[in-house]
Amino acid sequence: MNTPASLTEPSSDRRLMDSIYRRQRHIYDLSRRYYLLGRDRLVAELKPPAGGSVLEIGCGTGRNLIAAAAAYPQARFFGLDLSEEMLKTARAALARHRLSHAVDIAAADAVDFEPLRLFGVPVFSRIFFSYTLSMIPPWERAIAHAWKQVAPGGQLFIVDFGQSEALPPPFRAVLWWWLAKFHVAPRAALHHVLAEMAREERADLDFTPLYGGYAWYAVLTRPAAAAPRPAPDGRETFPPFAAT
Repeated sequence: MNTPASLTEPSSDRRLMDSIYRRQRHIYDLSRRYYLLGRDRLVAELKPPAGGSVLEIGCGTGRNLIAAAAAYPQARFFGLDLSEEMLKTARAALARHRLSHAVDIAAADAVDFEPLRLFGVPVFSRIFFSYTLSMIPPWERAIAHAWKQVAPGGQLFIVDFGQSEALPPPFRAVLWWWLAKFHVAPRAALHHVLAEMAREERADLDFTPLYGGYAWYAVLTRPAAAAPRPAPDGRETFPPFAAT
């Protein structure tokens, strides 16, 4: 029996990412270090618990995971990316830093990845997006799917381009023109989407514009215990949730 092409051929999004990064991956970290601001703050504030699990969605070259694994040797680290080209660079970087044993990475889509199948982990203490939502067309679905994988008491971190709301309009125009050349679109509705999620999930949201709104930084914290829900007999029950 022949396997349908749709099941063997890479998706159009994956082909696009691979075409963008096939060459750029070799200079990505060197060229992006000057304008992907807020990444080091995110790593510094992850602070996973001992034995905790941390997932980066859109791990790219592995730069953030390498820094985090070095800072928190007591935790377990995982990363996924749609681009196999970027993962080639990430695997080489992890081997070079002797961290291949500490970080597990895989190719997967942010909107439908299955952590148990990919990594043998049901939920995570920390999940983070670093300048990836602005490159994911269904970015709201990506956030919602990631949030489902955050353990009770866990946190979802996001740093990405903001709306440059306190910066001169000419600067914003040039920046957005440049970003569009790389299929990057700052998400104007990010604060609203996260605030709605926090309200519906009874979660805590810390949302901070950085550098005049050049970047937006957000931390969504899930309650330590899931909120009770009414049972048919009127008693309160708690939805099952695996611990990490």
